[in-house]
Amino acid sequence: MTRIIVLPHVEICPEGAVIEAKDGESICQNLLDNGILIEHACAMSRACTTCHVIVREGFDTLAPAEEEEDDLLDKAWGLEPASRLSCQAIVAGKPLVIEIPRYSINMVKEGKRR
Repeated sequence: MTRIIVLPHVEICPEGAVIEAKDGESICQNLLDNGILIEHACAMSRACTTCHVIVREGFDTLAPAEEEEDDLLDKAWGLEPASRLSCQAIVAGKPLVIEIPRYSINMVKEGKRR
């Protein structure tokens, strides 16, 4: 198990969180399994950027992004050098600190007001 620290996000995780993640699974799946409801509009099929995260610590411990992920990330709101699609970043036994950006390209969400 690998520790992931999730920095506070005003809507998704206001207090922040520390979770024990399963190695070999994506950051996105680990967040969902631990009750952190990160957006994932394409059902984790690498077709959107709604699960975009910024890896504040541990970025270099993740396998490099594939070209298709990099191409999609170019469309993400708040892109930074340590950005990843959480559905594609596989936890690999090293602690991570992640930030979920305030916004995503999915500006209208079911059940949310603009």
